[in-house]
Amino acid sequence: MNNAIEIRELSLSIEDRSILNNISFNLGEIDIACLLGPSGCGKTSLLRCIAGFEKPNKGEVLIKGVITSNPNHYIPVEERNIGMVFQDYVLFPHMCVSENIIFGLKNLQQKRIKQRLDELIELLDLGDQINKFPHQLSGGQQQRVALARAMAPRPGVLLLDEPFASLDIELREQLAHELRSILKQDGITTIMVTHNQLEAFAMADVIGVMRDGKLRQWDTAFNLYHIPKTLDVADFVGEGVFISGEVINNKEVKTDIGNIKGYVPDNLTKGEKVRVLIRPDDILHDDDSEITAVVISKAFRGAEFLYTLEMKNGLHVQSLVPSHHDHPINEPIGIKLEIDHLVIFAD
Repeated sequence: MNNAIEIRELSLSIEDRSILNNISFNLGEIDIACLLGPSGCGKTSLLRCIAGFEKPNKGEVLIKGVITSNPNHYIPVEERNIGMVFQDYVLFPHMCVSENIIFGLKNLQQKRIKQRLDELIELLDLGDQINKFPHQLSGGQQQRVALARAMAPRPGVLLLDEPFASLDIELREQLAHELRSILKQDGITTIMVTHNQLEAFAMADVIGVMRDGKLRQWDTAFNLYHIPKTLDVADFVGEGVFISGEVINNKEVKTDIGNIKGYVPDNLTKGEKVRVLIRPDDILHDDDSEITAVVISKAFRGAEFLYTLEMKNGLHVQSLVPSHHDHPINEPIGIKLEIDHLVIFAD
């Protein structure tokens, strides 16, 4: 598969402050990626380097095999065949929906403009909105119009900077699923910046977890959750707690909740102190279990509760439990461990 985007050892400093540090990755044609991380980690700066709003101090940006940025070469933003959607959408308030969408198609024949407008109206389900003005639209509708406008010229790459940030939380994951389907249908390579894991999981073929200006892991959502490469990725992605452990051999670790079997990395030796990640899905509720833990807090998730539990030795763990098992705070419940693989790091 050809790469639509390739980033080679890219670094960015602004006023002697390091923003991005030696980042490399590539993204195939029609793939969708998310840059995920906390505020200030550098993900928007990386997006701006790809777009051309920032010039890297080191490394290269390639789009469709063409070098667009390096310290000695720069192709302007408007010549990169890139579409962008920002947090605030920046729709033209004096233009109706259809006028906003076709704004960047002035150089095409009228017939082709009408054809592309009709395609996008159908794809984004905006048929009832085409004559409305931005102030007459909901946040979700405005987001769709901004997306349609960015997609209209058929850019080689689409960049989305926190596109759901101004929407209600309950809408975000739903719209992320819908947006993924739309982008796949139109065949546009896309990179989205977000700090919301559920948005990233719903949207992306591949996710880049960033922290302190570095790309910690570039991987699928499944691997980020189950096979994190660094402790900070494990801590950031998903939920869970770290408990202390000691390596017994290359297949077993001793912990305060019992011995856990699984693959122990070659760099960890017998007797070495480690930190073991315990996910909520590793701790199952079982009324018949002899092992009990006390409910100290709980969060309702609809189909499930996320319980925080205190074990007899004082250790806190989390457990996802079907919501018809509604146990009050301070009540002991039976649990059993079902840890089918180890996620461990040197202490």
